[in-house]
Order: sequence, then structure tokens, then C-alpha cells
Amino acid sequence: MGDLPLTEQVLPEQPPLDRLPTLALLRLMNREDQKVVQAVEEALPAIAATVEVVADRLARGGRLFFVGAGTSGRLGAAEAAECPPTFGTPPEMVQALIAGGERALRQPVEGAEDDTAQAQTAVQAAGIGPDDVVVGITASGRTPFVRAALETARARGAWTVALVCTPDAPLAALAHQTITVAVGPEVLAGSTRLKAGTAQKMVLNMLTTAAMARLGRVYGPFMVDLQPTNQKLRTRAQRIVCLLTGASPEAARAALEAAGWRVKLAIVMLRAGVDAATAAAALDQAGGHVHRALARLGVEAEGDG
Repeated sequence: MGDLPLTEQVLPEQPPLDRLPTLALLRLMNREDQKVVQAVEEALPAIAATVEVVADRLARGGRLFFVGAGTSGRLGAAEAAECPPTFGTPPEMVQALIAGGERALRQPVEGAEDDTAQAQTAVQAAGIGPDDVVVGITASGRTPFVRAALETARARGAWTVALVCTPDAPLAALAHQTITVAVGPEVLAGSTRLKAGTAQKMVLNMLTTAAMARLGRVYGPFMVDLQPTNQKLRTRAQRIVCLLTGASPEAARAALEAAGWRVKLAIVMLRAGVDAATAAAALDQAGGHVHRALARLGVEAEGDG
């Protein structure tokens, strides 16, 4: 059994979970979860290198794809789904390919992770090419669906990334960049929805958030390209505009309405004292970056003083 990937092995001195008192079992899980943060920290240089490429490809019209099976696939799908409401991205900018298709988001699909033909077809159907980045997510680094998807994507010119939890994972051979978060064996042996899944989610959060910050879809600590499609988000948009401009809630709402509820447009209008058309032109010339648009209009951005 020496060829088992790290994520399939048993913790050293593993206590019997079924005989542990509940609090002791939870303390064991919590202790192991603390290893995730350290593992992600050690992978930060690789994550940063990936962010730079992702931001560059997206800026020139490329797309970001997350590919996985089971838990890894669902995590990729969840991350992709969060980008439009959080960062105002078009749905096609960040996408997910999951073994078994949409049905696998809700229930296991027998044999899907071994279906290499489906992986190849999915990559081809998505038209993945040289401007795109494809992140293969697999704890073991061996999942056939992910391997086939990365191999096909790379052959089509895409920049490929292996996000794995096992050192020296076979998937690395197909990747331009490997991100290894070596969290070790799971408390429940082989259940990679635990530490491995937590680590993968943390890395995916970093990839999208940092890339969107590089693209100007973040200003300060705020999501200034959010889509205020309900009352909660409209209230958040109004609060963000108030905090970043010092405007009253009434003035912030008026600016948002004049801006068609585009948060960054309202911010530039209020900070620079210009109308929506002038603010929109400045943002366009600044590539969507609020601080650059303000500089073009002669206004010092927050934190630049």
C-alpha cells in the first residue's frame, strides 16, 4: 500500500473515531484543520505566480476554468458561480467543468471521475484555447477526468495549473504551474472533503479575489463591481459608496440611481464631482480601475496620500 497518495493514507497514531467522546473527536478534527493554513502559506509563491497569469489572460479577453471531480469539482463550480455577483464578471469569464456534468453538483455520478472521453469533449466544447487558464483540482493529483482535461487543454494552447494536495503528484507533468497544499492524511482516511477540500477552497478564494483585484474589480477592501440585484446588495452598494466618498445615504443612493447602480461609477462621480458620462469615460480610459480613473480626474485616491 506504499503507493497510496498522501491524502489516502491514515494519520499516524490515528485514534478510533467511533469510540472517541464527541468533544475529543472534534478537537482532533480542529487540530488537523489548523494544518491547512500552514500548508496554504507554504504554497503562496505558486499561488501568486498563478494569479499574475490569470489576471493577464483575463485582461486580454481570456477565461478561467476550474476542472474537478466530486468535492473538487463542486468547489470549482461554487467558486465560478460566485464571481458574477461578487465581481460583476460575465458568466463566461470564470467557468467550471465537473466530471458527470451538472447532475454531479447534486449527487455522485458513478464512474464520472474516470471518464476521460467526457473530459476531452468538455474542453473541446468550451473552445478552450491559448488565452485561457485551466486549473485542474484534485487532492490525489491522479484523477483521470482532471488529467485528461488538463492534457487536452494544454494541447490546445491553454495555460494549465495543477492544484493538488499530494507532493510529486502525477498531474504536475501536465501543468505549467503546480500549487501543492500538502495537508497530509485526513482524520477520516481518504475523505478529501475535509482538510484537502478546505485547502482547495482557500486557494480558489485567493485565485479569484487576487486576480479580480489586479483587474480593478476591487477598490480598497470593497467589491465595487458587485451586482446589486436584491435589497441586501443594494443596501451594501449604498454603504460602500457612503464609506468611500463620505456622502450621505441619500446622496449615495441618488448617485447610484444616476449611475444605473454601478458602484464604481457612483464612487467616481461623487469623489470627482462629475456626471455619469464623464466618470464612465474616465473609468474606461483607466481600464476599470477606480484609483486610476480618479487620478485622471485630478482626485487623490483613498490610501494614496
